[in-house]
Amino acid sequence: MANTSRPVGRTVLLASAVALLGLVGACGSESSTSSAPQPTQAPRTTAPGTATGTAPAATAAPSDTAGSASASARTDGRCHTSELRAAVGRVDPGAGQRNFPIVLTNTSDRTCTLYGYPGAAFVGASGEQLGPDPERAPASPETVTLTPGKSAWAGLSFSSPQISGARTATPAALLVTPPDEHDPIEVEWTAGEVPVGGDESSVSLTALEAGTGP
Repeated sequence: MANTSRPVGRTVLLASAVALLGLVGACGSESSTSSAPQPTQAPRTTAPGTATGTAPAATAAPSDTAGSASASARTDGRCHTSELRAAVGRVDPGAGQRNFPIVLTNTSDRTCTLYGYPGAAFVGASGEQLGPDPERAPASPETVTLTPGKSAWAGLSFSSPQISGARTATPAALLVTPPDEHDPIEVEWTAGEVPVGGDESSVSLTALEAGTGP
């Protein structure tokens, strides 16, 4: 009679080995799954004004208190023609020159400002302009703040016609236009003839500064 115990034993051992391999494979599969990278989460949306990465942080807006303080420190704006009185001061002769201060005075009940050069033009009795517009003397203008009743002035200068030999005319008035305005102020001219053409006929004008003259 044939002995069958050995083949049966081999079969049992083979089955056990297969089961063991299956168990090891399952463990390896679980280990492999757990070490896989997790799904990447979508980046969070940050609120406006929050720094992200290397982007600079947003600057905070000024508070209402700061705005009110700066507003209260400002004046009410530029001076308008209707708020000013113009006058021509006394001549200040020197070295063959005739120099006149053109004075603008704040006649309103508010504080206002002037900046830069006034306009100026000599005119005849019928309103025609005599000579070219004055040349602006090089300067670095500064804002002049005029409280009610205060003044600013600019210097109007030209060579004495008796010395320069320029062609002359006698104006009836000087039209003075405040900076950034369109309407001039007419001031009676009583200082005699002025150069209007020929050599050495230029008239110069300085920027406005506080006061009524040099």
